Amino acid sequence: MRDGDDALEVNWCELTTTLEDGTVIYKNAFATNYEITKEKVKEVVAAGRARWKIENENNNILKTKGYHLEHNFGHGKKHLSSLLATFNILAFLFHTLLEIMDDKYRMIRNKLPTRKTFFDDIRALTRYLCFDSWNAMLTFMMRGLELDVPDTS
Repeated sequence: MRDGDDALEVNWCELTTTLEDGTVIYKNAFATNYEITKEKVKEVVAAGRARWKIENENNNILKTKGYHLEHNFGHGKKHLSSLLATFNILAFLFHTLLEIMDDKYRMIRNKLPTRKTFFDDIRALTRYLCFDSWNAMLTFMMRGLELDVPDTS
């Protein structure tokens, strides 16, 4: 990846996807320590694109959708930045689990335009109102959004 006798040797390939008119819609290069052969190049590119997809879809959510992962976490003497990043990742995990397992949460999130809107609504509601439970707050939100409240009895 750099010039010199002690440079790490890698193999690389490049993928360019174009439209029929020649417009480039995707271009990326992939470096690996695996030998790239004619038979393996497709597999290497697929793995590289999968890693890119993880970075683009998951990590960017942590940066841009209310988690503020890029915010300066360098304010601690030792471990504060690691702690704050861990809290962000745990929050993302819990929100993902709620999306999978909680019907009310999923219905509300589908109704609201963005995750930030959802967080802002939660922040406003809990600043002024006290709810007996998470379920009570979601039911309150569903009624306000005029969603059918599922029977969970």
